[in-house]
Amino acid sequence: MRAIIGGRAGRKPVVLVFALVAVLMTACTNMPPPPVVSSPVAETSQAAPGDSSDIAVAVDSIGGGYNPHILADQSTTTQALATMLLPSVFRKGDDGSRVLDERLMRSAEVTAHDPFTVSYRIRPDASWSDGAPIAVEDFVYLHEAMTSQPGVVGDAGYRLISEIRPADGGKRVDVEFSEPYPGWRTLFDHLLPQHLMKDVPGGWQNALTGSFPAYGGPFAITTIDSARGEIVLERNERYWEAPAAVDRVVLRRTDPSALAGALGSGTDQLAVVGTDETVRQRLDELDADVSVSEVPRPYVVSTLLRPVATLADGQVREAVEALIDRDALIEAGADGGPSGYERAGAHVRPPSDEAYRATLPAGASPHHPQPRKARRLLQEAGYERVAGTWTRDGQPLSLALAAPGQRQPFAAVAEELTRQLVEAGIEVRDATPQSSRELYNRLLAPGENADGALQVDIAVVGRPVSGDPASSLASSYGCAPLATGGADGREGEDGSGEGNTDESSESADGRTAESTPGGAGDGSGSDESESGESGTQTGEAADSGAGSNETESAQSGDSDDAGMRPANPAGYCDPELQSVIVDALTGSKPLDEALRTVEPALWDAGVTIPLFQPTDTVAVTSDVEGVRTAPMPAGPFASAVEWSRGEK
Repeated sequence: MRAIIGGRAGRKPVVLVFALVAVLMTACTNMPPPPVVSSPVAETSQAAPGDSSDIAVAVDSIGGGYNPHILADQSTTTQALATMLLPSVFRKGDDGSRVLDERLMRSAEVTAHDPFTVSYRIRPDASWSDGAPIAVEDFVYLHEAMTSQPGVVGDAGYRLISEIRPADGGKRVDVEFSEPYPGWRTLFDHLLPQHLMKDVPGGWQNALTGSFPAYGGPFAITTIDSARGEIVLERNERYWEAPAAVDRVVLRRTDPSALAGALGSGTDQLAVVGTDETVRQRLDELDADVSVSEVPRPYVVSTLLRPVATLADGQVREAVEALIDRDALIEAGADGGPSGYERAGAHVRPPSDEAYRATLPAGASPHHPQPRKARRLLQEAGYERVAGTWTRDGQPLSLALAAPGQRQPFAAVAEELTRQLVEAGIEVRDATPQSSRELYNRLLAPGENADGALQVDIAVVGRPVSGDPASSLASSYGCAPLATGGADGREGEDGSGEGNTDESSESADGRTAESTPGGAGDGSGSDESESGESGTQTGEAADSGAGSNETESAQSGDSDDAGMRPANPAGYCDPELQSVIVDALTGSKPLDEALRTVEPALWDAGVTIPLFQPTDTVAVTSDVEGVRTAPMPAGPFASAVEWSRGEK
């Protein structure tokens, strides 16, 4: 296994003069902000009775924690609320490409290449629901949080930002990067109201625990009723763009066993839920009045074998990996539903990516459990099996395993994984905290474990994926510098980059290389026979992966003078691999060329075992119009402003 760096256990004349000064200051301001009007926060209360013009949406859960930028809050409900309540610079179009959201923006374009600079122009009339303008401060706030807070989603691109400058009264934002960044269109999704968030007790981590302080989208929350399991949204009357067609949307926690009946009777008009085999069959049995489809969630369920404490020993980590039955984990998490068809046989591209292909090497441990291999490795590491338990120096091999609470499918996967390891003779301690935020923000936070937090050896989590796979790669497996230096751990570079950063060469989602759907692709249009991987099967359905002929056998050497630390929940950092990751992030190297080095190295490291991409079932009754199943992460909620009730 490759040597890698893991974590360690462990802000009256006098009156006339003042009036005159105030007038002069106002006259010199390009665009004075409108007066801030207090916006009421939704209270937990009894939901209003339903109305024939309402649209009720069945969801898995409405549990608190709605920050779309926090790993702990990943859920369909969080994505739904972020899509309907918060403004974004770009959104995904129906074809999956990133398109400028003209409801918020006038323009966003690259205006300089040395240094790489993007200029954003915000619509003058765009404002939060309390009257405060959406402006440069909101960009600054999101950038600062994404680069300073633990447990965030997709921070790699934000770490490349070196300066944010205001202009035009805060309605123009010039963002300067330390290196070229082809994936810049993925930044500044779901802006948050800085003027309110900064003063909330607990700030970033607590502000969206139970509701939103203000809104910048077509809807606003009026009621959150945890007891009834409902969130009521109404048309945002302060929205400056075309108003929502429907008066109210009600997100309603559903009982899966009653879902088909609720849709058939008209109690619910739309459902976006995870389904098992039984529920899906019942939905398929409904008549033509209900249409059923699927949309993938924006993350891949993965098992992290964190290179810390006991598992910092690569030999022990490899042995544990050899004991895991990956197929059984997928079966437990998918529960016979459509998620089981979205098997993830690669670390970077998710199954929903048109350019996805499995990279799992033939004969690798994640294919099937290999108990003989595990026994040999553990014995070589000094363990012996005594009374059915692996021990060394009289101490059992004991691992702490955690998942984000009882949320599915993570809890089911964690339970099955625990069963497998215990049967194989490994002691497993349940380290799952009561709060999923505790898991991501503390137990899995990169860096030193100096506060005495319980060390987590194995975690079952969702690895986020975005429209820019290079950014997902850097966020999930990249390093950060120990001290101030170059972007993402590359110290001593001038930040000029080497790749083609011409705007016309970028694809709509920010990638500089084209990929053949379903093929390997190397960014230059060559086929697999030219990539050094000919003759290998790549289909996950055939249970075989791409070969790793091009895998370099280089080791990391002495990590103490690498000057880097892990910057991801896996606690993973490979100094040799980091330069390749950064080349992909900055466009110096086509992504598919980088993946031919990265994917085999990640399989060899044995730190993550990708399992599957959860899939939501979308069911729509015929009396709802305007619902479009857009690509993840927004799904059907991207078209919520167009929803309306028709006649059955």
